[in-house]
Amino acid sequence: MFQKIALNMTSFEVQNGEVNIVGETTGTGPQIVCITGWANSRDVWSGLSENLCNDHQVTTWDLRGHGESGAPPPGNYARDEALKDISAVLDEVGRPCVLVGHSLGGYLSLAYALEKPDEVSALVLVAAGPGFRKVEARQEWNESVRQAAMKLDLAEGAEELSMHVDSYVIDHLDEIKAPTFLVLGERDKRFAASAAVFERYLDVKGTLVVPNTGHMVHIKACDEVAETIRDFVSSLDLEGND
Repeated sequence: MFQKIALNMTSFEVQNGEVNIVGETTGTGPQIVCITGWANSRDVWSGLSENLCNDHQVTTWDLRGHGESGAPPPGNYARDEALKDISAVLDEVGRPCVLVGHSLGGYLSLAYALEKPDEVSALVLVAAGPGFRKVEARQEWNESVRQAAMKLDLAEGAEELSMHVDSYVIDHLDEIKAPTFLVLGERDKRFAASAAVFERYLDVKGTLVVPNTGHMVHIKACDEVAETIRDFVSSLDLEGND
């Protein structure tokens, strides 16, 4: 069931253990839950949410160690904890939902669809990747995250969220049955290769490549991305669609 709420924004705070997760929901209609990339706050979704909330229920929230959500000590940022955070958010706003994930958020959306397929109506993967099979590739990625974290004002340990310790997601992509739409910036070469992997293993219904944009395509082209998501969601057999 998709919950119906007033068009005005409703803030919420939920708990996963001792960590509080803060977010907000606005609009009414088919439910969309957005998951941010690493080192971003939920504000990155503001333009997209403003567009989609006219005919969708849109939830945005901050990852642990980001924005207004709680920042636990290092060692508390594993994938399993992030997935529990998603579950806590859905406890609050309702399920099933369309998960819209950017970058790390897309990876977490895939992992959640593997763990709890009945709770995911569809996936929108924005500049996202499925992780790495090769140990060397994971090590290279993790080192790049460590280097980036040193230059960012993040909670200590929050870089662990973006690190890959196994190939679980990429190894099980073909088990994900949720209809999927891909969004990519034309200049986002680092994640372009992932689209071919998704096309091979997922039920990809379409792909939007936005010219003259990079990794933050959902900000730079928020209305175009929102309209694409609207068309995709309306094509699905979801409760709440007219």
